[in-house]
Amino acid sequence: MTERKEKEDAVLSMENITKIYSNGFVANKDVTFSVRRGEIHGLLGENGAGKTTLMKVLFGQEKPEEGRILLDGKEIQIDSPLKALEYGIGMVHQHFMLVGSLTVAENMVLGMEPKKGILFDYKTAVKKTAEIAEQFRLPVDAQEKVNNISVGQKQRVEILKILLRGARILLLDEPTAVLTPQETEELFARLKELKKEGYTIVFISHKLNEVKALCDRITVLRKGRVTGRAEVADISEEDISHMIVGKDVDLHLNKKAAVPGKTTLSVRDLSWKNHFGNQVLNGISFDVREGEILGVAGVEGNGQSELSDILSGLLPVSEGSVLMNGNDIKKMSIRQIRQSGTSLIHEDRMIYGVSEKQSIKENIFADRYFHTGYNRRGVVDNRVITDESSKLIGEYQVACDGPQADIDTLSGGNIQKVVAAREFSTVPRLLIASQPTRGIDVGAAELIRNKLVMLRDEYHSAVLLFSADLTELLTVSDSLIVLYNGEITAYFPSTEQADENILGEYMLGIKRQTPAEIGGVLYDNRKE
Repeated sequence: MTERKEKEDAVLSMENITKIYSNGFVANKDVTFSVRRGEIHGLLGENGAGKTTLMKVLFGQEKPEEGRILLDGKEIQIDSPLKALEYGIGMVHQHFMLVGSLTVAENMVLGMEPKKGILFDYKTAVKKTAEIAEQFRLPVDAQEKVNNISVGQKQRVEILKILLRGARILLLDEPTAVLTPQETEELFARLKELKKEGYTIVFISHKLNEVKALCDRITVLRKGRVTGRAEVADISEEDISHMIVGKDVDLHLNKKAAVPGKTTLSVRDLSWKNHFGNQVLNGISFDVREGEILGVAGVEGNGQSELSDILSGLLPVSEGSVLMNGNDIKKMSIRQIRQSGTSLIHEDRMIYGVSEKQSIKENIFADRYFHTGYNRRGVVDNRVITDESSKLIGEYQVACDGPQADIDTLSGGNIQKVVAAREFSTVPRLLIASQPTRGIDVGAAELIRNKLVMLRDEYHSAVLLFSADLTELLTVSDSLIVLYNGEITAYFPSTEQADENILGEYMLGIKRQTPAEIGGVLYDNRKE
């Protein structure tokens, strides 16, 4: 189909959009993008390709330097999210924009609160929430606090919020990033129903199997420009990955069987309560051996984040024990834990992974600048650090202006590569990798997954992999545990014994293994 024909069929068009940030970064350059009424359109590209920026322009969160937006053939001006909603355009961001201490109903009507006299009419808010939830078959508990509902239910609330405000064009940024297969399947069913009712959906995702399952057409961005358009029925996942990256990407990880050795990490009866007094972890026990990748599955909020933070020293060991190569970490500082051979890829790369105000090379060497060889008589040897940073930037394919560039000039995927370069290059005895490929493109994800397997095989590192991507867990891990409500509810000594649907049942608490089955993850009970 020609670009002219696309414009004629479009309910909404963005023409020649250019967006340049104050630091000179060109996020979008002469982008033309259009969607038809009643279609699900995939917007794809590498990290930093300009997808989210383009949608923020459409939603009034960013102002472009050039270009125009047309709705039903008429040019419109969108200078704020409120104006976008007036035109029927709503956006669900990758990170939920909900107030956890408020109820679902209170979140639903924020900014448009019903009143009874001068007071907030909570009863009407609950009624409106119940009615729209029933109308769109997205059930939620209107009177439950958002802090107490599941990730899948939060996703529903976000979608219902924009539907309540009259949106007919829905912009969804990575909507399945933290959902189980069952929740994803349910969401897709609802989105397809909305499509039948004439709603238009823009779907941003890095999960190519989901794009194939859901979308009608795709538009691909690379380095801020449109590089391809296609009907989804006419192309394969490999074709899509080639369009995104500009080269062939092997979507199948080549991995031989693991040869585990001694126990590296031993966790026994680990429990932890948060500052509200809620039991987040309850009697966790498992081992990870050298030369092995143990995957951890679980719906977000079931203790994975706290477990990762305790093992890396960011949270204290309050109950139970954690031994790293036989040494108790309870009284160790974070530096001592790292010097014992532990590396961490934290799930929140911007808070715990990098220092935004420092350069790439400063971030890469933040954990070792004090080592012999990197400083002379207490003064950092800038030449050595620059040379080694340059080598790592090349090895990890970081797209940047050099090691001296500020980290905040990079896209999310390239920042993740910098974190990976730092943590992998120490050759850790234990690597804790928490969501290492979340929100990054297929090329960057391929690189990081291969590096995880390389650490296992070449250096016999023990790897503990936390991931919301079940395909990744099943592909990269050698064995798996599932966390539900702060407890281990399943153990699979081989990933061949599980699939995404089976894992989803344990993640949702539908199934639970016996203590004897789960006990197989305690390797120190075996002859080594």
